[in-house]
Amino acid sequence: MKIPANTMRIGLACVIIVGTVGWLAFSGYGANKSYYVTIAELGGMGDKAFHSQLRVEGFVVPGSIETNGPHVTFMLNEFESHSPKAPTGRLLKVTYAGSEPPPDTFKDDSMALAEGSYGRDGVFHANGLQAKCASKYAPATPLHPGDAKPGASPAKSNVSSAAQPGVPAS
Repeated sequence: MKIPANTMRIGLACVIIVGTVGWLAFSGYGANKSYYVTIAELGGMGDKAFHSQLRVEGFVVPGSIETNGPHVTFMLNEFESHSPKAPTGRLLKVTYAGSEPPPDTFKDDSMALAEGSYGRDGVFHANGLQAKCASKYAPATPLHPGDAKPGASPAKSNVSSAAQPGVPAS
């Protein structure tokens, strides 16, 4: 049985298209892959640190932010500045040269995630920067230490009922 020429052309075109899409997916996957590392792990990566796309997270050292338009230079610490471990935390100098200015939440003591590459000069060269204010995500605490019962949700604590005169505390 002979396969018609028209069917052969369509089959060959399908193979070429599927092969091209597969090759683009495979090559794009490797190019966009980045490793998440801590500041401590970055120092122990050896030569691999200089050849990889990396994401490093840390806390912005207060007073270290220097801006020049959309470009920013700052220091990251493993720990927040008010942590007792902060003086012994490893520091990392970061230069951000992205196309967008840093986010509004990028401030002293904010948690920052820098994406880029580590240079042989000991500086992390970031082309992406994300930041979040750690204080916004802290759990709610009662107004007075004795107001909340252990295991009670904030809505059922004594704070709301004690604020209303004539309502007994539960």
